[in-house]
Amino acid sequence: MRLLTLTEYRTKQGVALSAGERDTLRQVAPFIDITPTPGTSACYDLRPGSTIGTVDLGTLAIEIRPKLPIDRVLFLISYALGQRRWREIEFDLAPAPSLVEAIVPGFVSQLHRAFRHGVLQGYRVQEEALLTIRGRIRFEDQIRRRFDQMLPIEVRYDEFTTDIEENRLLRAAIERLRRLRLRSPRIRHALHAFDALLADVAPVSYDPRQLPSITWTRLNERYRPAVTLAKLILRATSFDMRPGHVRASTFLIDMNEVFEDFVVLALRDALNLRSTEFPQGNASHSLTLNRAKTLTLKPDISWWDGKHCLFVGDVKYKRTTIGQHDDIYQLLAYTVAADLPGGLLIYAAGEREPARHDIVHLGKHLEVIALDLAGPPEAVLRQIDHVAGRIRQLRQQALAERSCVLV
Repeated sequence: MRLLTLTEYRTKQGVALSAGERDTLRQVAPFIDITPTPGTSACYDLRPGSTIGTVDLGTLAIEIRPKLPIDRVLFLISYALGQRRWREIEFDLAPAPSLVEAIVPGFVSQLHRAFRHGVLQGYRVQEEALLTIRGRIRFEDQIRRRFDQMLPIEVRYDEFTTDIEENRLLRAAIERLRRLRLRSPRIRHALHAFDALLADVAPVSYDPRQLPSITWTRLNERYRPAVTLAKLILRATSFDMRPGHVRASTFLIDMNEVFEDFVVLALRDALNLRSTEFPQGNASHSLTLNRAKTLTLKPDISWWDGKHCLFVGDVKYKRTTIGQHDDIYQLLAYTVAADLPGGLLIYAAGEREPARHDIVHLGKHLEVIALDLAGPPEAVLRQIDHVAGRIRQLRQQALAERSCVLV
């Protein structure tokens, strides 16, 4: 098997691909631009976007590396997963050949912790037809299905079992990882042992877009980091095994989503706000640009006091390539819709230089801030504190202007 290493947003020229590899790669990794190399018949120039990870075509393994050091990416991922105490998820920060090989040891470590006191058990509602009464009789089902029969009896009861949602998520993630090519024999053996430990848990094929939410209590809190990573793994992995195609498996993470999630959660923590006050994507509030309320806007970050928006901003890992100033135009639309004096655009460092734009006629002030993600986590969080301080100032300016209007 051939090994190819790519880096996000960098072009690799003259890569030899068979027709099957080319077509499958376009199918499972559409974020990679594939263009014929001039002067050749079977070579291509490959340029990945912001998605990093691994693509395994069987005959060709592609590793897409981030432009940041992997340990910095793991910090952003762990924080973006909602771990306020981000050190709870202990990734193996030793040099790793790929992103998945760096993440999996952390998952295995959390599985060890989760199962330290045995496999978690809980109550699960079961519905069955039995020869004896157990729990409650489902009278409607009994009449509909067995109108003239006494037995069996349709019942519903609570069973104390290991076959609960937390364990199902863990087993599903373990099964996904076991289907990938993992280089470490120790990790492969550990995953096999954990799979055997969960043998009584029903295998579930989850839709990665609709993973179940878990209610955390003191009884299952020890499972939280492992389940959090399990959800990441389920969202990141996919398998394409259709007949007539090159078989492929992928483990992919979009850095656009990771960066946005990190910034939103880190700012929310720094400002000590709830998700309803500082939502992501305007999830719990309405912001429209026209009077007919048909042009709905969803800024990445905003600060609300009840129904009043007091701050608005946007988060960009990568500068928009469609238009030179499209990100600025988008932020301007947000400030107009929210009737605010200004807004904030947060980039990953290297995409734009810090700047302030005073918009003619409208009197809006649009600021650009860059976050340097290459430093240690503590330094990144100090930058977040600085951004949070600027957001507080913008909110105070908005309140002051509204007070003047009321007077």
